[in-house]
Amino acid sequence: MTQLLLRLFVKDYRNTEDPAVRTRYGKLAGIVGIVCNVLLSAGKLLAGTLSGAVSITADGLNNLSDAASSLVTLLGFRLAERPADEEHPFGHARMEYLSGLFVSVLILLVGAELARSSFEKILHPEPVAFSALSFAVLGASILVKLWMALFCGGLSRRIGSTALRATAQDSRNDVITTAAVLIGCVLGHVLHWQVDGWIGLLVALFILWSGWSAAKDTISPLLGEPASEELVQSISRLILSHEKILGIHDLMVHDYGPGQCFASVHAEMDSREDPLLCHDVLDDIERDALRELRVHLVIHYDPIVTDDAELNHMRTFVQETIRAIDPELTLHDFRMVRGAQHTNLIFDLVIPYSLVGKQAELKHRIDARVQQEDRKYYTVITFDEPVCRS
Repeated sequence: MTQLLLRLFVKDYRNTEDPAVRTRYGKLAGIVGIVCNVLLSAGKLLAGTLSGAVSITADGLNNLSDAASSLVTLLGFRLAERPADEEHPFGHARMEYLSGLFVSVLILLVGAELARSSFEKILHPEPVAFSALSFAVLGASILVKLWMALFCGGLSRRIGSTALRATAQDSRNDVITTAAVLIGCVLGHVLHWQVDGWIGLLVALFILWSGWSAAKDTISPLLGEPASEELVQSISRLILSHEKILGIHDLMVHDYGPGQCFASVHAEMDSREDPLLCHDVLDDIERDALRELRVHLVIHYDPIVTDDAELNHMRTFVQETIRAIDPELTLHDFRMVRGAQHTNLIFDLVIPYSLVGKQAELKHRIDARVQQEDRKYYTVITFDEPVCRS
């Protein structure tokens, strides 16, 4: 069914790297969600009203909120495709993240309201008139929501969408909550247990938990989560594949929403190379990054000395020293300034999160080892923040 819908309504659906195709995926998911949830909500509200089951009515309201969530998802993808303008020079792609956050907030509101009504039903229980209509509506809802969870989950994996992942998670939760409502209604009808309120409360707690989980997934990229290791490795491989690049450091990736990824990096090249040739090589790499990875890459040219025997020896010595302290430590921009009385070893040291706050201790240990090698050497260390990916 998913493949059929994609073929019918998403032009060039295999080209998921194209922002326009990505938007069409989101629109399809939004329209399907609105139609399915409105139909399910109408059926459950009718069954809940006829039977007097607060859990069925609450589940119907949950589907109504899901329809609103699908509408928000649809609008989010529509707004996200707007081009950059004077007020938003990096585009509007983060609207997709905001729509996912709004969906999460709606889930939390529904969970809170359901918890309130369920608690009242626990305090003031009433008999539930379970009917074939209720059974049919709830059973159909489970099947539809299971398909929607698979449908939205599949689309989210194809285009890497947090908004659709939140929608898929919500549909999966609906399968569980509706199944719980159905079980509660059957128990109440067969065994005359008045568990409607308790089932509703359990459903509400589950909805609240899922809403909070979905909110965290959408808030994280808005706050500035680190780039995926896969993307970092792809950018690194692309740059280092050029033979004139000797090394890279300070790779920083900024996410302004799906399809709007910006990155900067320092690339080390032999100082004896023609600067104009180096500039041309870096321009080629930047164009390759945009074409192959859809990353707007800016590369800073770092010329390094490669024919100084003393400098090369001390660079290797310091690298071995810091690796002995912690294998995650890395250095770059190693320079040597010779003076009449002493020689400064100047370099940047990238530290992992586990060593943040221990810079003074690290410098003391490095200095002690360097002084053992030769007392004429002094270190001048700049500690890089962990956000810099070397």
